[in-house]
Amino acid sequence: PEVCLRLEIGPNAAVHSPLAVQNGFLRMLVHSYTAELFMSFLTNLGPFLEDEIIPEVIPMEIEVVDAKITLKDDSPRIYPTSPGPVPITLAVDHVIVKRRDDGVFYLTAPQGEGSPKLEKPVSVLQEQKAPAECVLAAPAAGTRGLQLKEVPELQRELQTMKIALAEANMDKARLLQEIRKYNPLFQL
Repeated sequence: PEVCLRLEIGPNAAVHSPLAVQNGFLRMLVHSYTAELFMSFLTNLGPFLEDEIIPEVIPMEIEVVDAKITLKDDSPRIYPTSPGPVPITLAVDHVIVKRRDDGVFYLTAPQGEGSPKLEKPVSVLQEQKAPAECVLAAPAAGTRGLQLKEVPELQRELQTMKIALAEANMDKARLLQEIRKYNPLFQL
């Protein structure tokens, strides 16, 4: 799919941030998105986004992968003989936009194996639960403890797997609904 949305709220959302328990956490994935927008669309967004009420901060993570947006100028031409402005294309390979509890949006690149770490995300829960030196993976003899720096990485992997599992369950439910549309007596 081109767009996936997931909103978490309640005690399970505390993994993302403390504020997510109350206000929720929004995760959005935009993949292989292509669009053509007129410049007047962007200039008219300002009044639409203005509001007299300060909104509640909802922590979020928006991941954009392989997107291409073309901006076309649709303003009236000053000189009738001019060929007109050339459209601008914005191509995004992979970028992550995060909004934290302070309401600030952070633009980051995904963390790969060879890339340097640009930020160190540590939640309050991780600080409270992680011991100072190491965490034992298993009580078996000869087992080495996980270094403290590996714990957040494993938690991020776990969170990624949880999101993938939830998306797979949503796909399964959607497919079952589609099958039951044609055969109401179908059972899995």
